[in-house]
Order: sequence, then C-alpha cells, then structure tokens
Amino acid sequence: MKQIAVLHLNRPETAETVTFMGQSLQIRHLNCANDLDKARELITQLDGQVDAIALHGMPAQLELGPAKRKHAQGAGLTAVAQQTPVVDGRIIRAGLERWGIILADRAQPGIFSRKRVLMTPGINHNGMSRALERHGCTIRYADPFIYFHLPKVPGIGFRQTRNQAAPFTLDRLKDVSYETLYPQVNGRSPEPNQAPFDWADVIAGDIGTIRHFAPETLKRKTIVVENASEDDLADLQARGVDIVVTLMPALDDAAGLGQWSAATVEAALTALRPDPAAPLNEDTYLDMMADLEWTPAIRTLQPENADINRFAFVIHPLSVRFIHGHRAFRWTKYLPDSIVEAVAAYIPPLSLSRITGGQSPTTGQRIEGHLISLGATPRQMMRHGERFTYDRLHKAAEMAERKGARIMGLGAFTSVVGDAGITVAHEADIAITSGNSLTVAATLEAAKQAVIKMGATDLTKGKVMIIGATGSIGSVCSRLLAQAIYDVVLVSIEPERLIDLKRTIQEETPGAKVAIATRPDELIGDCDLIVTATSAFGQRIVDITKCKPGAVICDVARPPDISPAEAALRPDVLVIESGEVLIPGDIDFGYDIGLPPKTAYACLAETALLAMDGRFEDYTLGRNISVERVKEIYRLFKKHDFQIADLRSFDEAVTDEQFAQKRKLAAELKADPAHFAQLQAETGAKLAKIPVQAKGVKSRRKNSGGMVAAIVAVIGGIAILLWNGRRR
Repeated sequence: MKQIAVLHLNRPETAETVTFMGQSLQIRHLNCANDLDKARELITQLDGQVDAIALHGMPAQLELGPAKRKHAQGAGLTAVAQQTPVVDGRIIRAGLERWGIILADRAQPGIFSRKRVLMTPGINHNGMSRALERHGCTIRYADPFIYFHLPKVPGIGFRQTRNQAAPFTLDRLKDVSYETLYPQVNGRSPEPNQAPFDWADVIAGDIGTIRHFAPETLKRKTIVVENASEDDLADLQARGVDIVVTLMPALDDAAGLGQWSAATVEAALTALRPDPAAPLNEDTYLDMMADLEWTPAIRTLQPENADINRFAFVIHPLSVRFIHGHRAFRWTKYLPDSIVEAVAAYIPPLSLSRITGGQSPTTGQRIEGHLISLGATPRQMMRHGERFTYDRLHKAAEMAERKGARIMGLGAFTSVVGDAGITVAHEADIAITSGNSLTVAATLEAAKQAVIKMGATDLTKGKVMIIGATGSIGSVCSRLLAQAIYDVVLVSIEPERLIDLKRTIQEETPGAKVAIATRPDELIGDCDLIVTATSAFGQRIVDITKCKPGAVICDVARPPDISPAEAALRPDVLVIESGEVLIPGDIDFGYDIGLPPKTAYACLAETALLAMDGRFEDYTLGRNISVERVKEIYRLFKKHDFQIADLRSFDEAVTDEQFAQKRKLAAELKADPAHFAQLQAETGAKLAKIPVQAKGVKSRRKNSGGMVAAIVAVIGGIAILLWNGRRR
C-alpha cells in the first residue's frame, strides 16, 4: 500500500486509508505546531519511509498573476528530503482549479456566469481567478486589505487588478510567516471589512482565510475553495452562505466533499505514478489527472434555496408617469416631462425586485425571478433606434446572468423593437424569449371567455377582426382565430404582407372566409370580436363608436391602443386587456407591476413557465411566431396548472354585474336601430374632441424651451442615486 504524509501547521494528528484511482492509499496527517524546524525534522524522519510528503499551507513559492517570489521560510523545505518527493501543490493546483471550474459549470450551468468575485486571497490561486474570468466574472482581490490592513472604507483596497497589485503584494509577503498567510480557521478577524464581501457574489480562495476575514453575514453568497471540511460547511451555513464548491478531487472514491488540499492531492498523484522515476512536472501529472473521474463537490447549504430554477424579466416605464411613480425618482415630477423622459432613457438597467414563491403543483419545481427595468419609454426607444435598446438589453442580460438567471423575458416594448428579440438572443449568453407565444394563447383564451360572457352561444358563427394582423402576435392570432371562427378580417398598414397572410390562412384552413384591409373603419361594424396588436403611436387605432352593440375588443398592445376615455363612449362594448395569468404557488413579485397579487402579464408568465419546466432555450423570437410553439406553451401552461386570471378592463376586474349591464345595453341597441344610429352620431362627435393617441402617446407637438438647468438637475440626481446604489 502506498503511503503519504501531510504536514500541517496546526492540526491534530490523524491517519486514514482511502481508495484513490483504484488503489489503496494511507494518509498520515502530522502537526508541526507552527514550527518550521519541527517540519524539517519530520521531513528528515519521513525521508525514505513514505512515498510522498505534502506541505499543507507551507508553499515554497508565492504566485500572483505573472509575479512569483520564493517564500523566505519555506523555500528550503522541499529540498530537505533526499529520497522522498516533497510537494506543496504548486504544480497541479492551477490546472485542477481551471478544470474544476469547467466541471462545476457543466454540473450547474451558470453558477459562475457574470459574477462578482472576491479572491480571498488571490495568492497561489491564479488558475481559479483566470478560469472565473473566462466565465465573464469581475475579479477583485482581498489581499491588500487582509494582509496590509488598509482602511475599512467601502471600495478601498480591493480594486487593484492582479497585474497591478502582484509585485507590491508579493514583495511584502515573501518574508511573513505562514501563520500570517494562512490564519487559523478557529480565529476570526475582530473587525471584518464588510464592504468588499457585500459587493461580491462569489468569494473564492482558501477556506481558512475566508472564515477568518469574512463577516458574520454572507447571505446568498457562493464560496469556491480548494477544499473544505464538514465543520467548515457548518460555519458557512450559519453565516447564510448558499453554495460551497470544492475544486480538488476527493481522494476517497466514496466521498462527495473535496476535503483534501492541492498539496495532498499532488502527493497522492506522486505516490501513485506508474513510473516512480517520472519527473515531477505538469506533464507527468496531466496524464494522471485526465484519468480522474470526478466532479467538484457542489453543496447547497440553505435547503430552501436548493433546486430553484431562476429567470429574469425586463420591464420599462410605459410613460413618464411611471418614472414619477418610482420612489427613487418622485422628485422628477417637478421637472418638465419631456426632459425627464429623455434623460431617463439613458439610465442603465436597474434591478427592481426578486420574484419568489412560484412552484409547480405537478412537479414541485420551484422558481425565482428577477425584475429588471430599463429607463426608456416606448417613445424614447423608437426615437433612439434599435441599437440603443439592444445595448441596454445586453447589459440587462449580463445582470440577469450574474443573478443566476438562465432565461430572460422581454416585456412590453422591448419585445417589439427591431427584430423582436433575435439580436438580443444572439448577443446574450442566456436564453431569451419575448413571451409572445403565451401572450397569444392567453389572449385567445381571454377573448373566448369574454365573448361567451357577452352572450355568444356559437363562436363559429361570429366574425373577428385583427388589427395589426401582420405583426408577430397579430399574425399567429389571425391564423389560430381563423381555425375557430372561420370569418376573419385582417387589418394592417402592410398590404403585401396582408396578401401573404391571407393565402397562408386559406391554405391552413380551407373554407375560412378572409377579408383584408388597411383600415378597420368600414368593416369593424360587423365584427363581434376585435383584437388589437399594433405598435403604432400617436394615432387612433379603433373608432369605438363604429363597433356593433355588444362587441368585445381585446387590446393586446402594451401600452394599450385604446384609452379609458374612448372606451367610456360605448358602455355596451367590452374592452379587455390581453389575458393575464395566475402563476401557481405563493408568488410574490416584490414590486407593483400594476396587476393584482399573484397575477402576471402573459409574457412574464411565459418566462416563468419555461423556467419551471427547465426549458432554458430561446423560445419565442422574431416576428414569425410558430403556431406549434403557441400550442406547446399552452400544453406546458396546463401541465403546471397556470390559470387565466379574471378578465380586466383598464386595470379593473370586470364583474358579473358589469357583464350583465353590458349585455342589457347591447340588447337594447340591437332592438332599436334608430337609437343606435343616434348614439353613434353623438359619440362620434365626442370622440372628435378626444386627442388622437395610441398607447397613451398623443400626436407630438414641439416643446418650447431648452431647459438646460432641468436637464442638468435630472442627470445629477440620477447620477447620485446610481452612485449611492452601487455603494450600498
């Protein structure tokens, strides 16, 4: 049986026998009592008696980035023995750290993506830091403040890059004791520097150093270390740490946790070399490392956070009043709206809240989401052009990825701009969906319920109009509605695409009656159901005064195409929003999204649904929504027990009494054509006095005055808020 000895600065002496790479291996752990003379004495005694000697926490060389320095006390330890190899883990550590990061990411995709990483310390962990950088991580180093006691001021002492700090750091540490380099895990820094640990998502380095210098609270942090014991995990769990990753292989094939240091693993590989005469270099170890069948141990310490699928969803202010309503920007209501709206468009993506409590009653899968907001209104997105919004969505995707999301949904106008998500998906490292597949499915289900509640008995005998029929949502709505109602009117400002869509419907649904038009006015009076799905601004989408008595208008657009003032002209006509969705579980959005509790817009619900089903893939992108995708998302909708929420009209639930009143009014108007004609004339005159608009945006008039001072005030206020947010 091969034998190795591991020398520790301060650890009780124990012995263990493990099975590693198919062979039995005896490991003796010996205590040097923080005395390097005793270490030399032990090495002399063990020379020729064991197959390898490991120096745990006693490196012969210090490395930080490209800089290397021999350690004054330990440089000679590896040369004491004449027969037995003495190793400190330096040869294999970097390679195994890099390989371990890759394997951990494969086991739990996205675990390191875009994270903020605090190396504690960075010394002798070049492999770890470089591997994390390749996953888009932002790396900072704790070495300056933990070793040189820099002032405990937020942001000071840990911003240096590896290359900048390395020579300064190593020149001053090559002469310090190992006790200073590797503090005891049972001792804690009396005044931990909270700021850098708060900043970090991931704390990586040595378990003893982390436990010594980190604060009491490490809630939702991920710890990445060479090795850790069960006692280490218990301590980190008590501090609120979420996940611990150990990057070194377990020497016991039956063990799950990597409890052995790089020095111990290197000694084991040295002892088990097929050729005892093979040189102790990286090439010798590489072949052996390639034969290892292992995955770094990933322990979730907080049971409530285990097995949660994460997503993100992007929203934005639909109008300037939403900016005024945000608690951080209420002061903007005292400034001109045009200035506030223009400046807010440049605000970087903001994290608004965590969405918690979603759970599938079918599979038990839990989900967690993150609401992220852009600052631009739809009008500003249109004014700045596609690239402006793409860049901000790319930053939002990076933020989502750092928070652990593996899919991001595009809400409201972000799903309309440009190519409807295709470019965003191409540039992002996580999955993207516009949410439009479930928006279509929920819209059709809500429309069906509304028409029935308005008194229809046979939907196949009705007539439906789709305004914006050639758009991404409108086209697939048109195709599916034609299969259910057979008599459809397609309205769009793109006549060539209308012709193409009509032919598609006639091929898919033989016998369907399809009319096409560039304006709805002349045909709208015959329609029982009108679906609006446009991206138009500053114009009137629907002349509600021309609708037939008891018609249902399903307004899919966000912001909506029809205003409350327009709808009020015809109390017999029902105007509903596209189908909102109830997400199963005790869902809490952590933010007022403008809907009742537990209720989500369908596009948000699609993102949550895909996360719940583990479908981390680009799902709904572009303007050609697949009918098959709509049917598939509806199948998942049913599988996980999502529900259509109560029908709503202008943010208010429509009651049974209101349905009854509308049915009564519609019946009276149908029975008295003369009265209906008079009503249309009167309401037409009133409509002419209502400003022409769509999505809350009126026809644009020039705003006089530059208001330079106001612009400066807005920019200054936003800059202060963002700076304070970063410091917090």
